[in-house]
Amino acid sequence: MEFFDFGTIFFMIAAVVIFFQLRNVLGRRTGSERPPFDPYSSRKAEKPAAADGDNVVALPRKRGEAAPEAYASIDAVAAPGSELNRGMRAIRDNDASFDPKGFVDGARMAYEMIVMAYADGDRKALKNLLSREVYDGFVAAISDREARGEKIQSSFVGIDKAEIVSAEMKGSEAHVTLRIVSELISATRDKAGEIIDGDPETVAEVKDVWTFARDTRSRDPNWKLVATEAED
Repeated sequence: MEFFDFGTIFFMIAAVVIFFQLRNVLGRRTGSERPPFDPYSSRKAEKPAAADGDNVVALPRKRGEAAPEAYASIDAVAAPGSELNRGMRAIRDNDASFDPKGFVDGARMAYEMIVMAYADGDRKALKNLLSREVYDGFVAAISDREARGEKIQSSFVGIDKAEIVSAEMKGSEAHVTLRIVSELISATRDKAGEIIDGDPETVAEVKDVWTFARDTRSRDPNWKLVATEAED
């Protein structure tokens, strides 16, 4: 008969004692254990519960319709309920970036660029700012002027006033018309250098009505001049 030495017996007893102690601590449920982690339910748990008595329900808006506060910049320049206000709101609904003040600021810069490009005969600059139809008209006038040997001597003084007078959606295209009052020094000389129109020493007031447009479905944010007329 084999006998265990004292050391072996000691370790066996120690192992049994440790087993029962671990079982007492880990092997019983106390009712306060956390459930297994569920990655799909964790996001729901992160959302705060609605306060008691909170019956406010956000009503869905129509597709493409802006939030009421988005019209604040429009209401600031056109009376709510007016045809101009409704037109700009329709554009805002289709183009979230539309802002009347920002549009007018951009139109002022475009106006100066177009006027000076036309005077200089800069077709490349005009092509990026005009619709195809307006561009063709401007280029035809420039070509006729060049064929006659005429040149325009022009200096842009500034814009006294620029305001939106109408706005509307035509299909997916937004159209905005401005009345622009500017000051310009301009004179046209013939091929001999003689002045045949205007005055190189006089500042003249020019009143124009220009319409800009852009396709709201396009990623191109730029507006182009689609119609021009001189105010009577």
